[in-house]
Amino acid sequence: MVGLVFLVLNGNAQQHPDQKLTAIFNPKQGKVLVAAHRGDWRHTPENSIMSLTNSIEKGYDVMELDVKMSKDSVLIVMHDNTIDRTTNAKGKPGDYTLAELKAMRLKNGLGRVTPHQIPTLEEMLNVAKGKVIINVDKGNSYLPQVIKLLKQTGTTGQTIVNVNDNMTYPELQKSLSLPDEVYVMVVVAMKRPDALSIIESYKTRKRSIIQPIFDTDTLSSLKVLPKLAETQVLWLNSLWPSLNGGHDDDRAVEQQEEEQSWGWLLKMKPAILQTDRPAELQRYLKARKLN
Repeated sequence: MVGLVFLVLNGNAQQHPDQKLTAIFNPKQGKVLVAAHRGDWRHTPENSIMSLTNSIEKGYDVMELDVKMSKDSVLIVMHDNTIDRTTNAKGKPGDYTLAELKAMRLKNGLGRVTPHQIPTLEEMLNVAKGKVIINVDKGNSYLPQVIKLLKQTGTTGQTIVNVNDNMTYPELQKSLSLPDEVYVMVVVAMKRPDALSIIESYKTRKRSIIQPIFDTDTLSSLKVLPKLAETQVLWLNSLWPSLNGGHDDDRAVEQQEEEQSWGWLLKMKPAILQTDRPAELQRYLKARKLN
């Protein structure tokens, strides 16, 4: 009986990530997914396997990660163009073979060296399989290799792949042949005069997600986002003010202005919110029966 109660109370956490991802394309589904930026980085190194397993255990819906390539052409999970900040070594990921990268150790958020290794994208996808949605960011240069790995690991249906920022869908089609089953996301700077036309161009692709970014909340283009959310899937960021016009995580948590930050963003009708405070945002959404 206890086990049955657990499944009922945690139905959202038990839902397969493929189903969660499919569900957000129904504008009436009424849920907002929590995307953990670089995983659970406040408690373990960013973009590490443990940042992923912690995200799974804590019931976050999505883990965002970043991709680079080793000297011997293996996709690894790393945000920066160098390994200086996040490891105990220096240089570019492409300067080292996978074996050399595996000998290094990741640093935590305080800059302390930990026992954790740099993971490959394949390792991360295998851990995530059937458990959590993955967003592959900062992998635009390696999209064919990323998509090949998604197919090999059977994780295509639970993964969102970022394409080049501010790229129209026709431009994307010219540059890369993407299978229809791949979920793609484009970051759109809402200050651009062509921002709305970029967003409009993705209406012809069923599995596409729009990530609007804005450093001020006074843009006239923002007024149309709730209406756009009726036909397209929106991903918003509560990370830092430059991405949301000042309606950010720290304002919500440190200044205790949840409604002025997360509440304001929810008025834009996003299906996904990416955050550096996933535990706090998850509690906020659950209290409002939105997650």
